[in-house]
Amino acid sequence: MLEKLPRRTKLMYGAGDIGFSLTSTIIGAYFLIFMTDVVGVAPGIAAIAIFIGRSWDYINDPIFGYLSDRTRSRWGRRRPYLLFGPLPYALAFTMLWFRPPFESTFLLVAYYALAYVLYDAAATAIYMPYFALTPELTEDYDERTSLTTYRMFFSIFGSLLAFTVPLLIVGSFNPENASRVLLMGGVFGVISALPLFLVFFGTRERREFMVQERPGLRESIRAAFKNRPFVFGLVIFLLTWVTVEILQATILFFVKYVVQREAQNDLIMATIFVTALFALPIWEWASRRWNKRWAYVGGISFWAVVQIVMITLGPSSPLSLLLFMCVLAGIGVAAAHVLPWSILPDAIEWGELQTGERHEGMFYSLVTLIRKVATSLAVPAVGLVLQFTGYVPNAAQQPPSALLGIRIVIGPIPALLLCAGILFAILYPLGREEYAQLVQELERRRANARGEAV
Repeated sequence: MLEKLPRRTKLMYGAGDIGFSLTSTIIGAYFLIFMTDVVGVAPGIAAIAIFIGRSWDYINDPIFGYLSDRTRSRWGRRRPYLLFGPLPYALAFTMLWFRPPFESTFLLVAYYALAYVLYDAAATAIYMPYFALTPELTEDYDERTSLTTYRMFFSIFGSLLAFTVPLLIVGSFNPENASRVLLMGGVFGVISALPLFLVFFGTRERREFMVQERPGLRESIRAAFKNRPFVFGLVIFLLTWVTVEILQATILFFVKYVVQREAQNDLIMATIFVTALFALPIWEWASRRWNKRWAYVGGISFWAVVQIVMITLGPSSPLSLLLFMCVLAGIGVAAAHVLPWSILPDAIEWGELQTGERHEGMFYSLVTLIRKVATSLAVPAVGLVLQFTGYVPNAAQQPPSALLGIRIVIGPIPALLLCAGILFAILYPLGREEYAQLVQELERRRANARGEAV
């Protein structure tokens, strides 16, 4: 019988994700408008700095995943990064929101490109080992879902804070409020860093993983793509989270132009996020009642239907109906947060059984890398759909073709991606029984390696 994690450990581990959620959501929501309306550079110039920073991130992820797999210390393989990384992380995030006294556009681009690169490096150095801790804290099939549920509670709560609190500090994004923007960056940099110390002091790694041979880079990459459960889990994760990214990029257009409820935008977003928070236990229960694969199929099928129904709403739809649909969407969003993340760790033991090595850092680095690459293609594709269908920026009323384009991006496209994820989940080769058998075999091998009686 595998040991259950105490609730205290789950809480302290899960709290770490609030920082990553805060910083990534704040950057996604406010960094571009900060560059244009506070710093005063053209959107195309701001895009150059962001592109340089995000491009470095493609190299960043596998490097730090590989390094954390090879790290050996008295604190373990992952936890040293959580001890020494939070302060550089907080400082680098704060640097993003400083308006340097440069008049030269070239120097401004150089500064923000460098700041973005430093931030991405500092963030990756801690979130990659943090993610890789999930399979190391427990090998129990259901405990991993529970651990992920705690983490996603803090992640969703962080996103909710990020959409509201920064504006209370900044007011409006204009040059006169540059000092307030910097204050916001400093405050949230510190707030985001502190929970990572909780993770360091509140978790322990399993010592038997420390004595395993250090894997090479090529071996780690090869092991990932030869691992069938990992490849299936990666595709499930990718299809689900590209859908999330597309909807995040589109929902404001839907609210503003299709249902014409821009004044209630905060209420609509809060309804989705708060519902998702309360719906997280539903999907943990479903995973325990069936297994992760079938819980995913049920939850994501439900969400796909909601997105299709959502496109039938229009300006004449009552606000109560819109909010009811947001509640249903929030239930699906909760499934998307918990289940793909909880499926991924089980591939680690499958790989260890095949090769005798564990590659958590590399596996999670490939997950985040491929997600970033796919998102960098999918989200601009949304813009192309809007342009192709005749979208007019800031128009009082969009042409019917543009409204159709928004509906397509909010409904059929997400539904198709989610259905593809459901297909891969049905074919996913590692269920509860198969996983239990391979863990038992691993325990026998480890006991033999230690010279213990089985």
